[in-house]
Amino acid sequence: MVDFKRKIQDLRISMSEIISMVDLEELKNEINSLEEKSQSPDLWKDGKKGSKLMTILANKKSFYKNIDQLNSSLETYFQLSQEANQEDISILEKDSKEDIESIEIGVEALKTELQFSGEYDNFDALITVSGGAGGVDAQDWASMILRMYLRWADKRKFNVDLLTNSPGEEAGIKSALIRIKGEKAFGFLKGEKGVHRLVRLSPFNSANLRHTSFALVEVIPDFQDSVDVEINNDDLKIEAFKASGAGGQSVQKNSSAVRLTHRPSGIVVSVQNERSQSQNKNIAMQILKSRLVDLEMQKNKEKEDELKGEFVSAEWGNQVRSYVLHPYTLVKDVRTGYEVADVNSVLDGDIDQILVEFLRFSKKSLN
Repeated sequence: MVDFKRKIQDLRISMSEIISMVDLEELKNEINSLEEKSQSPDLWKDGKKGSKLMTILANKKSFYKNIDQLNSSLETYFQLSQEANQEDISILEKDSKEDIESIEIGVEALKTELQFSGEYDNFDALITVSGGAGGVDAQDWASMILRMYLRWADKRKFNVDLLTNSPGEEAGIKSALIRIKGEKAFGFLKGEKGVHRLVRLSPFNSANLRHTSFALVEVIPDFQDSVDVEINNDDLKIEAFKASGAGGQSVQKNSSAVRLTHRPSGIVVSVQNERSQSQNKNIAMQILKSRLVDLEMQKNKEKEDELKGEFVSAEWGNQVRSYVLHPYTLVKDVRTGYEVADVNSVLDGDIDQILVEFLRFSKKSLN
């Protein structure tokens, strides 16, 4: 009986904390405003904008509804537990077991939802994975990191487009670019940006010596048509080349792959997943615009951090996570201190908790 009352009380405290972090009146106003916009005929002249608005509206309405329903259920259970005798509470505890478990899951989901406060958290994510120092071991490590994100996306039922893949000479990849499309994809993955370090016994060394490899992960929002960026054609170098692949029929004979080089910024974007050169060029232009917007955002942030005295240059030394396979097994996020002993599970895409821990850490850092 005491445990049941304590559980209800703890859940009520958690809900109170959640509600204190949300301006419900402002949220209702946002929902009403979005509903008004959704009724505008002009909105649906652009199907993408209409769909994006409806997705945002649905998410906000669902969030508000979940808070309201969970809070109402907890208040009902609290009143019942306060008024009931010991025998009635025992019956209530037994009958409500599944419902309370569902409420607990709902409260945790709301806590996670509150971590997504970034302007672009609802966007899809563009991820580039590149092998760093370490030769063939690093290229193999880059392919392992790429697989980790692909497996994570698959577990979440997210869609993935492999836009560019540059295989290594012996094994693994030199680099790869993917687009992950799903609810809050960038919000979840934004903390993955940085250097990922692997320590293991090298499978490519005849002496089987311990080896340290590095892979660089870059993550930016996929802005697509949501931003208007003017690009001067004179600033672009456009090259067509044959798509690389595993060999055989998978390698295209025509030069359909496209590489764009933006001379002022030095940004290079290659896309090879479509068979049409024009399609690859259009996708490459979208990605280039996203990277230019991200570059401008980073410059602004660096200026702001310099004024605050917190500027740290983005160099190879800025390691975000360490994965150790020998002499022990451990994954440790350098920033949050969060650790997981089951490295194989992490490399198989079970990274949700690592991602959430970073979101909580970054949220606290802003407060």
